[in-house]
Amino acid sequence: MENSKVNEIVTRALEDIEKADKGDVINEIRNRYLAKKSELMGLMSLLGQMSPEERKDFGKLVNDAKTRISEMLNKKQQEIAQKELNKRLEEEKIDISLPGKKVELGGRNPFYLVQDEVIEIFTGMGFSVASGPEVESDLFNFELLNIPKDHPARDMQDTFYIDNNTLLRTHTSPVQAHTMQEAKGQPVKIICPGKTYRRDNDDATHSHQFAQVEGLLIDKNINIGHLKALLTLFAKKMFGEKREIRLRPSYFPFTEPSVEVDISCFNCGGKGCSMCKGTGWIEILGGGMVHPNVLKMNGYDPEVYSGLAFGIGIERVAMLRYGIDDIRKIYTNDVRFLRQFEKKA
Repeated sequence: MENSKVNEIVTRALEDIEKADKGDVINEIRNRYLAKKSELMGLMSLLGQMSPEERKDFGKLVNDAKTRISEMLNKKQQEIAQKELNKRLEEEKIDISLPGKKVELGGRNPFYLVQDEVIEIFTGMGFSVASGPEVESDLFNFELLNIPKDHPARDMQDTFYIDNNTLLRTHTSPVQAHTMQEAKGQPVKIICPGKTYRRDNDDATHSHQFAQVEGLLIDKNINIGHLKALLTLFAKKMFGEKREIRLRPSYFPFTEPSVEVDISCFNCGGKGCSMCKGTGWIEILGGGMVHPNVLKMNGYDPEVYSGLAFGIGIERVAMLRYGIDDIRKIYTNDVRFLRQFEKKA
């Protein structure tokens, strides 16, 4: 009686397995026939009523039935999985002869093209690259650069204050002060590239954030002739061998004398055009001889040492170099704009 019951369960299970066409149905059949509370497993409770010999034969019969059902379930499950895979491959067929999707790339930003070139030019002249924090103390941003509290020159560099003594740096000159302090009266030859901040209204030629590469050279017997020779070489390397520079008197609190540096217009060759406003010259940077007060405050004897300093606006040079009419284009990451510089990288 019990044997026929086992065979009946196996027959029903095999029929259900044969009809199954989905993975979920296979799982349902597995639970129905092989779970602990299934009809087949329930027959194992009869073992206690049997003699040892009957118990051995019946136990083997139930285990064989369980094994047979399990093997058929696994076989059917593999068949269904293969059928589902074949269906997906057919429906999701990929034509590998079609071209792939092209990744659209721009070029390197002109800002970095210019910054890297400026750094390369000056490191080629023996300058080292120095860096410093963008959040500075009033001491290093102003006072050690000969701009004491309430000095009117601070109005030219209105900036973002964090508290009364901490601000976003208005120039990279604080790096020069840090370097001079660390040099302890020894010669220095550095450039300081980096971001600076001023409270400007953003327009075609101004931005509240911009970048500079400032230079500092301190040694014995440094004079303004060295400054002119240095900047002439820079202008020729950056804008072409035919370029000349001129120095015009100016004012910066940390240099004396101070100069504005103009370059002969590379668009008209100095004849006068709309780019140079008919003058034949374009202003590109400022510089001068390091003020004796700055030398004293930072550990140098101005009777023994002298120095030169200059500051170059990266965006300004990029705009002149590549004819960019709006500084904001440098920051917007428009691929159409950047693609123009792809071959210049």
